[in-house]
Amino acid sequence: MRITHLAPTAFGAEGILGGGERYPLELARAVARELPCELVTFGTRSRVVIEPSGLRVRTLRAFARVGGHPAHPLAAALPGALGAAELVHAHQLKAAPTRVAALVAAVRRQTLVVTDHGLQGGDWHGVLPRLVARFLTVSEHSAEVLDLPRNRVRVVYGGVDVDRFRPDPQEDREGVLFVGRITPHKGLDRLIEALPAGVRLTVVGTGGHDPRLPERDYPRFLRRLAQDKEVRFLGPLGDAELARCYRQAAVVVIPSVHRTCYDRPVVVSELLGLVALEAMASATPVLASRIGGLPEIVIDGTTGVLVAPGDVAALAESLRDLLSAPRLARSLGEAGRQHVRERFTWSACAARCLAAYADLSGAW
Repeated sequence: MRITHLAPTAFGAEGILGGGERYPLELARAVARELPCELVTFGTRSRVVIEPSGLRVRTLRAFARVGGHPAHPLAAALPGALGAAELVHAHQLKAAPTRVAALVAAVRRQTLVVTDHGLQGGDWHGVLPRLVARFLTVSEHSAEVLDLPRNRVRVVYGGVDVDRFRPDPQEDREGVLFVGRITPHKGLDRLIEALPAGVRLTVVGTGGHDPRLPERDYPRFLRRLAQDKEVRFLGPLGDAELARCYRQAAVVVIPSVHRTCYDRPVVVSELLGLVALEAMASATPVLASRIGGLPEIVIDGTTGVLVAPGDVAALAESLRDLLSAPRLARSLGEAGRQHVRERFTWSACAARCLAAYADLSGAW
């Protein structure tokens, strides 16, 4: 069986450094170790790269993006690029490439499965989901909040590279780490408010894609909020530097919220949380909001600590508790790494996907 993964935005310096971009790449790499697999994505020029895993990464030149949105690239070569696939695994149901793939697959009688990462948009008045054979969701919460037909859902979760993200006993741990897109629904403002005096916060990540005010000025607001605190904004980092940040942090915090500091409700928040998996693989304790799919991977009191979303006082108290109790923090970190090694490697995620593919196509 030939598998083609389709990702609207590439992961990396020429694309976006985000969980929704890392997921298709890492999953396709893991699938490629078992079956012929290609990842099709988009950029400013066409090229093909064969990775050590055997994965063929084909970048198509996008001649336009619908509404200027990065998740809606248009490429004349897309139908041809999907031609060799028996099964197309598209990421982001409502992205422009998935819409094209749905029509192409229907005409060619290819099998289409989709993993959605929360992109909003229309669904052709319910027609688009009916063209999908299976929804391979990143969490139980994802299936519920995206209102997917349960008889066509398989939960495959996500994964982490436990060799890249690993602890180092020689590294000293200090301070708090935030990793993620710097956009209001991530709740970084709450974390800055909750930061205990004298504790350093390191922020890793790029700005969001919020075109409206005041959201567009959120990074500027954060810098004002952090003026009298020990906060470092490092911007995006490569994997080696990012892994080092995880190893050196005393706590990783994921403070996502249901309602932003601008009093706007968040429609979709933390369908899974790859940052939590990366932190746990690094044996770093996780302090996270009890929101979205996070409670499915962070076991409160065992592999991390969960608090009510947006509760600055609870966040501050839990931070002080973890930072003042290194033995507890170490225990949570060690349990977290064991947890991801057992259930949340990319190989385990790929195995769940392969089982879903087999259900649709028969044994091979």
